[in-house]
Amino acid sequence: MSRQRAAALVAAVLTGAGLLTAAATSQAGAAAVPGARAAAACDNGYVALTYDDGPNPATTQSLLTALRNAGARATFFNTGQRVQQNPGLAQAQVAAGHWVANHSWSHPHLTQMSAAQITQELSSTQSAIQSATGVTPRLFRPPYGETNGTLQSVEAQLGLREVIWSVDSQDWNGASTSQIVAAANTLQAGGVILMHDAYQTTISAVPQIVSNLAARGLCPGMISPSTGRAVAPDGSGNPGTPTTPPPSGGACTATYAETQRWGDRFNGQVTVRAGSTAITSWTSIVRLTGGQRVSATWNGTPSWDSSGTVMTMRPNGNGNLSPGASTSFGFTVMANGTWNAPTVTCSTP
Repeated sequence: MSRQRAAALVAAVLTGAGLLTAAATSQAGAAAVPGARAAAACDNGYVALTYDDGPNPATTQSLLTALRNAGARATFFNTGQRVQQNPGLAQAQVAAGHWVANHSWSHPHLTQMSAAQITQELSSTQSAIQSATGVTPRLFRPPYGETNGTLQSVEAQLGLREVIWSVDSQDWNGASTSQIVAAANTLQAGGVILMHDAYQTTISAVPQIVSNLAARGLCPGMISPSTGRAVAPDGSGNPGTPTTPPPSGGACTATYAETQRWGDRFNGQVTVRAGSTAITSWTSIVRLTGGQRVSATWNGTPSWDSSGTVMTMRPNGNGNLSPGASTSFGFTVMANGTWNAPTVTCSTP
């Protein structure tokens, strides 16, 4: 075989595989992100692979392995109670380069609940995921796809984008692996497919789904918190999650903890931590719920939106942090009858 033909064959194999290795930051430091497909393989756009109802100790790790082997990233719509029961699996999802999102605490019919009950379901899940992973979700999928104005109002208060789906894999309804693959074949650019974290048929479908997408010039991507549609997995729309590649200014995470409570107020502390690369500045967003208001802050420079419920905190002076280093700021929240933990995010320039 001539050298030219050999080189052409190697190029063809690499193009067909369409994989490259990308590094991503995680709460534990640098972690390998599933192979990101070369830009040329994604000419026709991106779709979102989504998995509901986890994390599941019987299946989540196998699903993560299948996604890694296929070089694909996905969005996990987790329930709060399962994250609380399996925090290590939620951490594994993020460390593997995937996105974690809110799927309520107990998977109820939210449209049959009051605004206060809905708020509890969603905010408790926000706190559980943030506590387990250091990531505050910006996406929410209502159980059963049921939604109404009351639910959407609560979502808006918590800074969540509602995401339904454009394709239902029917894995929850006993679909076989081949039927799940066939459903995924109907995905179009920007589309979102509903799958679940509990079925071996779904896990077995991963390699063929990703291969078929590649054959159509499509790649698995992230869901934009602005539009709810699949976009390139650059992480820019989901602060706090691993990115491919990291933003030029590095990456950071924000972790919230309540430090003191009285009869009418409580103190909170946010720890901002740099990823595997140094950062020169950071911005943390703190979102309150209900009638809560911040009455005092320290170790940061705050500003507010017009509602008074969203605080943007920036560092006093420079925000330089070396890799893995952290800093913190604090604030006092007047509860006004609402004791939900604020949600926090972090981003870099």
